[in-house]
Amino acid sequence: MIRGTILVTGASGFIAAHVVRELLERGYRVRGSVRGNLSEGRFDMLRELPGAQERLTLHNAELSEEGPWRRLVEGCDAVVHAASPYRLEARDPKRELIDPAVAGTRHVIGAALRAGVPRIVFTSSLAAVTDEPVTGKVFTEADWNELSSVSRNPYYASKTAAERAAWALAQESGAEARVVSLNPGVVMGPSLTPGLNTSNSFLRGALNGTYHAIVSLDWPLVDVRDVALAHVAALEFDAGRGRYICVAETLSIAEVVRFLRSSGVAEGYQLPRLRLKGRLGALLARAYARTRPPGERSYLLTHIGKEFRVDGSRVTRELGVGYRDVRETLRDTVADLERWGHLRRDG
Repeated sequence: MIRGTILVTGASGFIAAHVVRELLERGYRVRGSVRGNLSEGRFDMLRELPGAQERLTLHNAELSEEGPWRRLVEGCDAVVHAASPYRLEARDPKRELIDPAVAGTRHVIGAALRAGVPRIVFTSSLAAVTDEPVTGKVFTEADWNELSSVSRNPYYASKTAAERAAWALAQESGAEARVVSLNPGVVMGPSLTPGLNTSNSFLRGALNGTYHAIVSLDWPLVDVRDVALAHVAALEFDAGRGRYICVAETLSIAEVVRFLRSSGVAEGYQLPRLRLKGRLGALLARAYARTRPPGERSYLLTHIGKEFRVDGSRVTRELGVGYRDVRETLRDTVADLERWGHLRRDG
C-alpha cells in the first residue's frame, strides 16, 4: 500500500539517506532533492534501496534558489527538510554557513507552508539548543543557543538561525502545529553512502592516530538510525508539537576510548593514550585548542572541561522511539568506516 508522497531535502546526506530508506520501507513515495549531476555514482546507493525503483525520484535543487521548491512540494503529504551545510571550518562563515542555511529554510519551509503541506519535519541540531555545556545543567527543548555568532561556533550559529527562521515562518502562517523540529546531538552510525560525514570522521580521527591525547570532552551521542526513526515518527504522529532533542547518552571521550580498547574494536588502531585531565590537563588542552583552525578552536574552547547533560527522553515518551545503546553505535560505526575504506587496521 502506498502511503503518500514525502519530499526529503538533501537526500544523499548522512541522516536524510536513512530517512529515505525508512520511508521507502514503510511504503511511501519519496522525492529526494540532491545537489550535482543526477547521473553521478554517489547517488546509486539511494537508487538501490528496496522500493526505490518504484517509489523514489531524485531531483536537482539548490537551497539558494527559490524556484524549484514550489514545484517539489506540490502534492506532498509531508516535507522533511534535512539539507544544510555542515562543517566546522569556513573562510567566510556568514556566506558559506549561515546565509545558505537560513535561505534554504525560508525557501523550502516557505514553499511547503504556502502549498498547504500538512506536515513539515525540520532537521535542526543540538547546536540550536546550546553551544556550551554548563556543568550541573540538564538541557531540554526549552533551551535556545543565545551565544553563537559568526566568530564563535559559526556552524552552531547557522543551525540556530535556520531553526529560528523555520519557527518564524510557521508562526507568521499560523501553522506552528504543522511543524516539528528534531535536534540531534553527535550523530554516528553506519552510512548508506560512501561520503564521510563529520561526526563519523571524529571517530576515525580517534582511531587512526590523528588525535594524540584524550581531552576532557563529552559527546551527547545518538545513532543515525534512531534519528531517522524519530523523523518518520514525527511526520506520522499528528499530535507531535515543537522540538524534540535526540540524544541517547552522553559519553566522555575517555569513556569512548576505553570502550573501543576494551571491546577489541580498536585492535590494530592507534587510539590516544595520553589523558589530559584535571586543571593542568585543561590548561594544556586549551593551549592546544588555540593552535587549531578557527571552527575547531571555538568548539574546543567552549566545551573542554565541562560536563554535558541533555534530556532526550521526549522522543521516546511522545514519538515512541527507543534508543540503541551508543556502544553498539560505536561498534557499528567502526565496522562501517572499514567497509567504506575510511579506516584500515595495521597489519
